[in-house]
Amino acid sequence: MCGIVGIFDTHGTRDIDRAALHRMNESQHHRGPDEGELYTEKALGMGHRRLSVIDLATGQQPLFNADRSVVIVYNGEIYNYRELMAELKGMGHVFQTKSDTEVVLQSWLAWGPDCVHRLKGMFAFGIWDRNQQTMFLARDHVGIKPMFYSLLPTGYFVFGSELKSIMTHPELSRELNVQAVEDFFAYGYVPDPKTIFHNAYKLQPGHRILLKVGDKAVRQEKWWDVSFQPQQTAQSEADIERELIDRLRASVQSQMVAEVPLGAFLSGGVDSSAVVAMMAQQDGPVVNTCSIGFNDPEFDETKYAQQVAQRYNTVHHAQIVDNDDYGLIDTLARLYDEPFADSSAIPTYRVCQLARQRVTVALSGDGGDENFAGYRRYRYAMAEQSVRDKLPAGLRKPLFGALGKWYPKADWAPRVFRAKTTFEALARDLVEGYFHGVSIMPDRVRAELFSDKFKASLQGYRAIDVMQEHAANTDAEDPLSVIQYLDFKTWLPGGILTKVDRASMAHSLEVRVPILDHTLVEWAAGLPAHLKLHGGEGKYIFKQALRPHLSEDILFRSKRGFSIPLASWFRGPLKQTVRDTVLSPLLLDTGLFNERYLRHMVEQHESGMKDYSAALWSVLMFATFLRVSAYQ
Repeated sequence: MCGIVGIFDTHGTRDIDRAALHRMNESQHHRGPDEGELYTEKALGMGHRRLSVIDLATGQQPLFNADRSVVIVYNGEIYNYRELMAELKGMGHVFQTKSDTEVVLQSWLAWGPDCVHRLKGMFAFGIWDRNQQTMFLARDHVGIKPMFYSLLPTGYFVFGSELKSIMTHPELSRELNVQAVEDFFAYGYVPDPKTIFHNAYKLQPGHRILLKVGDKAVRQEKWWDVSFQPQQTAQSEADIERELIDRLRASVQSQMVAEVPLGAFLSGGVDSSAVVAMMAQQDGPVVNTCSIGFNDPEFDETKYAQQVAQRYNTVHHAQIVDNDDYGLIDTLARLYDEPFADSSAIPTYRVCQLARQRVTVALSGDGGDENFAGYRRYRYAMAEQSVRDKLPAGLRKPLFGALGKWYPKADWAPRVFRAKTTFEALARDLVEGYFHGVSIMPDRVRAELFSDKFKASLQGYRAIDVMQEHAANTDAEDPLSVIQYLDFKTWLPGGILTKVDRASMAHSLEVRVPILDHTLVEWAAGLPAHLKLHGGEGKYIFKQALRPHLSEDILFRSKRGFSIPLASWFRGPLKQTVRDTVLSPLLLDTGLFNERYLRHMVEQHESGMKDYSAALWSVLMFATFLRVSAYQ
């Protein structure tokens, strides 16, 4: 696992500022503390920070072909690199190393831009081909590894593994992207391809860029997408369960290749427990597992992790952390480089910190909920959709629209009386309802939060536009598959994978996600929806298949997630911090916000009348981003 950077002169004539390239590279030293190299030639500079995992002796980068006409910087792991190396050798390609990096390079020489279709793994890379006068960038199927870029006004193209790397370049403006601000306060992150800055972008998952000398524009091209077209199969449910385990076991086995210590995260939930079960059934050393617990029993699940560890005889490391672990706020803002409001980034940071004390590579269970419909919100969304299907839109929209408008938002009341959000969702269509359900601040709250000036600057743009654009591109035919697809395009890369990548690389830890092997993703997407969400049970087929491998209380207990007690923090130890930050001149002077509503949220939350913890956390993280970033 590594960090990569590059500067490319699209004019093809100018020298590269080596000092600027060095600053870019060193800004992400944490991604690769083992080695760091730079390479420059006319119109090109590339840099690399290395975390050595495979081919420790000869895997240095930037890496060249034999005549040094092609050079690559690469971040990731290709799990089928040995098979590809054998195929390429059979085609006459000569290898100088045993690294997967050179496999990617030789794949470019063999197949050009279509080389990405041959790669199985997680990756983001840049290749300069002097003979073709071409810069090629690509990102893996689901977005496990990141890539940021910008085409500067002077014609220089810069790219890097983290936003901070390209933001070190003096020509890149710090102007905020107003659409990204709207997106952040709806989603809690900035969805691809935008970043929080106006002229900086993310390369989207399953996309590539082919940039030639003389090009005046950068165009992302989609090379892969997940299809939810149903599989034509006569398999029984038992056959599907067996195939699921075979595929999961094969994916885990392929991702256990490393020349450094390897282990796994073990939360005690279904997904991480499934990965550990598959690891423990492989030939090899005893599995190292790591888990984080909390000193508040309401948020602690270490007993379930311990149960799995005992069953599979892992070398288990557990650490109990203080529930008031809020000293990481500034650290998180620096890690993520742009506003990021998933509070589970705190325990994720801690479990990565713990794991790195024992291993260099850790396998994670991320992706199970997206693949097999495990989130509670899928169940709620399908229940709402069943009501929509029973009522014509001409009746449903005015009826539930009126109920949603006039019903009070009663966070303090018993759940049965808190129907405002449900009424609002039922007045919408599937995509609008799902967006409404996942938003950390719904439309009516953002309308109050933002200033009139800021709302005018959006010129009609709405955060839901992101989901509507993706929904228009899916081939999914049933409602559950549609919203799974939306998560694959938004929440998974923008939230989950971003959180894990930055938290792990802050500790120079490589995290692999076998449940997101793209062939497993493709297979799972084609399963019938009723095998994923069945009788109100999410991940139905996944859990049934795992019954021989995990206990009933691991498989079927209520899902908790990696939660922290924000609501009590903001009424207790962080009360004054929240008030001072949310109402600070730094935030108010941006002109983005309605001071009256900010004050309303603080006071209503402090009093216990309403729970604004998620909204206040997002404002707190936005303000902290402004304070610690290079924003001007």
